[in-house]
Amino acid sequence: MVSRIAISALAAALLAACAVGPDHVRPHMAVPERFGAADAGAAPATAAGTAAAGFDDAFLQGLGDAQLAELVDEALHANHDLRIALARLDRANALLRGARFDALPTVTAQGEAADVRSSADQAPGVPREARDGEQWSAGISAGWELDLFGRVRRGIEAGRAEAGASAADLRALQVAVAGEVARSWVELRGTQERLRVARANRDNQQRTLDLVNARLDAGAGTEFDTARARAQLEGTAARIPALEAQERVAMHRLAVLTGRDPAALVASLAQPRALPQLPPRIDAGAPGELLRVRPDIAAAEARLHAATARIGVATADLFPRFTLGGLIGSQAIDSSALFERDSETRVVALGIDWSFLDVGRVRARIAAANAEAEGELARYQQSVLLALEDTENALVRHARARSEDAHLERAAIDAAQAAQLARARFEAGASGLLEVLDAERVQLQAQDAFADGRTRSVASAVALYKALAGGWPQQVPERERIAGRRADDRLQ
Repeated sequence: MVSRIAISALAAALLAACAVGPDHVRPHMAVPERFGAADAGAAPATAAGTAAAGFDDAFLQGLGDAQLAELVDEALHANHDLRIALARLDRANALLRGARFDALPTVTAQGEAADVRSSADQAPGVPREARDGEQWSAGISAGWELDLFGRVRRGIEAGRAEAGASAADLRALQVAVAGEVARSWVELRGTQERLRVARANRDNQQRTLDLVNARLDAGAGTEFDTARARAQLEGTAARIPALEAQERVAMHRLAVLTGRDPAALVASLAQPRALPQLPPRIDAGAPGELLRVRPDIAAAEARLHAATARIGVATADLFPRFTLGGLIGSQAIDSSALFERDSETRVVALGIDWSFLDVGRVRARIAAANAEAEGELARYQQSVLLALEDTENALVRHARARSEDAHLERAAIDAAQAAQLARARFEAGASGLLEVLDAERVQLQAQDAFADGRTRSVASAVALYKALAGGWPQQVPERERIAGRRADDRLQ
């Protein structure tokens, strides 16, 4: 009898070659062959950027600056948002391991020792002392759900997809953190350049004021000229405190991104560095390639996969659930006889659980699972469109920023030359102070605009690189790297 049950159960399990519910198929989305703003990626080369190298991964990792490369590496190792994402990945992998155990027999062991007294009604006519006794038992039991309709397999499939989504979320956050470090670093260096410009113009205007005062002392100037020169100097000096505050804020942001106290990097970042030179063109590739590399799209597809698998889990409840169970053990009224031959017990059973009378609730769960899958499909499609929009916008902004950068650079060069000529003419007595003050004002505006424009140009390259989601080093602490490798192995 036992052999017949086991053979029948094994045959049924082998015949279960498919699982109920739909199989996941990657949704097809029509995307253009090329980005609409692809041609906008070519920007006129500036005087400082004509010799730039290609926009490769090494350049992007550090944007040509070793200190930035080190900051990115530290952020990918120590950022607390990444630690949170890693914890979510660990949780998803733990749930996946638990789901996989559902496909295996559940084996438990139990034992019991009891001192028993039967009542007079249970043992009529037996003296009170004789109704006392002991009961001893020990055994091992096993239960195994025969996954004939794929309920367990679909559950494992859903868990695997959820773990894949968490892994993609971690990759997406790595790209975001690295990009945020680069953007904050660019803002810091741009602010420091604007500070240099403001301080240099303040010093020039101080020299102009000194010259006007000297002319006033010599009887060749007026109090009106002195007041105008001093007013312009104070206006320029007033720019500096706000820029210094902006510089310190960027330093604090970089420190927190790398998992440190806000003031930890102030000393090491105080020395200004030049912004990197950008290549004349960035190749964005094809939109189809973007769908393969964006981790947010991968996460959306994985969650759609999980929702599709959960439809199978719900659908399997329409069919009977078969369970093969068994127990082998020993029972005795004395501990010395517990494992003797005549004390053995065993049970082999094939159980059937079929909630066909509760089909209304089952179909409600199936409808809910279908609705969830529809929502995840819409989320996936929206993720694709948002990724395309993000890249198109980044391409346009970068191209326009590069074009603006070229014009601002020429304006800054011309304004500096004009201010120099105006001062020379004033010192030679060929022009008045108003011409000098106006030229200095234009010079300050042009140089500050160029520094700000160059900052936005480099920042737009970082934004484009984030949109393309390619090449940022996928680095996490040693414990996290080991966990990631184990997760990848489990997901195979």
